[in-house]
Amino acid sequence: MMFRSTIRRLASACVIGALCFAASTSAFAAKIVLGAKNFTEQYVLAEVTAQYLRSRGYDVEVRSGLGSTLMRSALENGQFDMVWDYTGTAALVYDKLTDKLGPEAMYQRVKALDEPRGLIWLNASTLNDTYAIGLPSEFAQQTGIKTVSQLADYLKSNPKAKRMVFGMDAEFANRPDGLKPLLETYGMHFKRSQMKQMDPGLVYTALHNNQLKIGLVYTTDGRVKGFGIVPLEDDKHFFPPYNAVPVVRKETLEHNPKLAAQLNALSAALNNDVMQDMNKAVDLDGKSPRDVADAFLRAHTLP
Repeated sequence: MMFRSTIRRLASACVIGALCFAASTSAFAAKIVLGAKNFTEQYVLAEVTAQYLRSRGYDVEVRSGLGSTLMRSALENGQFDMVWDYTGTAALVYDKLTDKLGPEAMYQRVKALDEPRGLIWLNASTLNDTYAIGLPSEFAQQTGIKTVSQLADYLKSNPKAKRMVFGMDAEFANRPDGLKPLLETYGMHFKRSQMKQMDPGLVYTALHNNQLKIGLVYTTDGRVKGFGIVPLEDDKHFFPPYNAVPVVRKETLEHNPKLAAQLNALSAALNNDVMQDMNKAVDLDGKSPRDVADAFLRAHTLP
């Protein structure tokens, strides 16, 4: 009888132990689907996040190569559990805000608007992938131009400026919040022949080769640093902030209690210089996002 009782107690203990183990690992039982957009920075962010979370026991599937609105729709519909998105994109594209807001105010606004939708904006990184007016380094050094206002003054006072071409992508040239209000804000004027719509990648190459003196660039693009392009200070704060933030479905955070702290730590490790270096490694040095992400994670201590 004593033997049978012992067996029963052992069997019960095994069942309880199994249930406890199942409960303790339930946070990692469900797959986390991570969505990403269709440009280098997003591929790198997705790879960094996936490698980091997998090393902490999560099952992560990455689905990348999407436009902003399609990625957002998939997140809202529950097809994605998390994404990296940008405050400016949420404010202007998703929420149709027209207010001029600083980085913190914009973050708080989009965070508050998304919370009732079950989408939680975690801590914002200082990575701000916004627009900038870029000059070739030689031209910037010769003229001493550091701000867009200084560029505007140079264009008004220098006869040579009448031959300078401003290169930009077609989207910015035709957006109602793009080229036209930028020129109005800074009092700049270009003839039609001085404005050239180009593939975004060609703008960097043309600036690098001194085929352009003025070009529209993105602040975290690796080619800014790699090609020695000087982004001018937007001293009138025309361009909205585009801080990168991990956005996660509420139920995903509830099922994974440590996830928010882990993603916040990752967000804190990102800034413009770090992202520029990683983007450059992919776009100019020919490295894969996987290798770049691995190097980043080896260099940073995360929880």
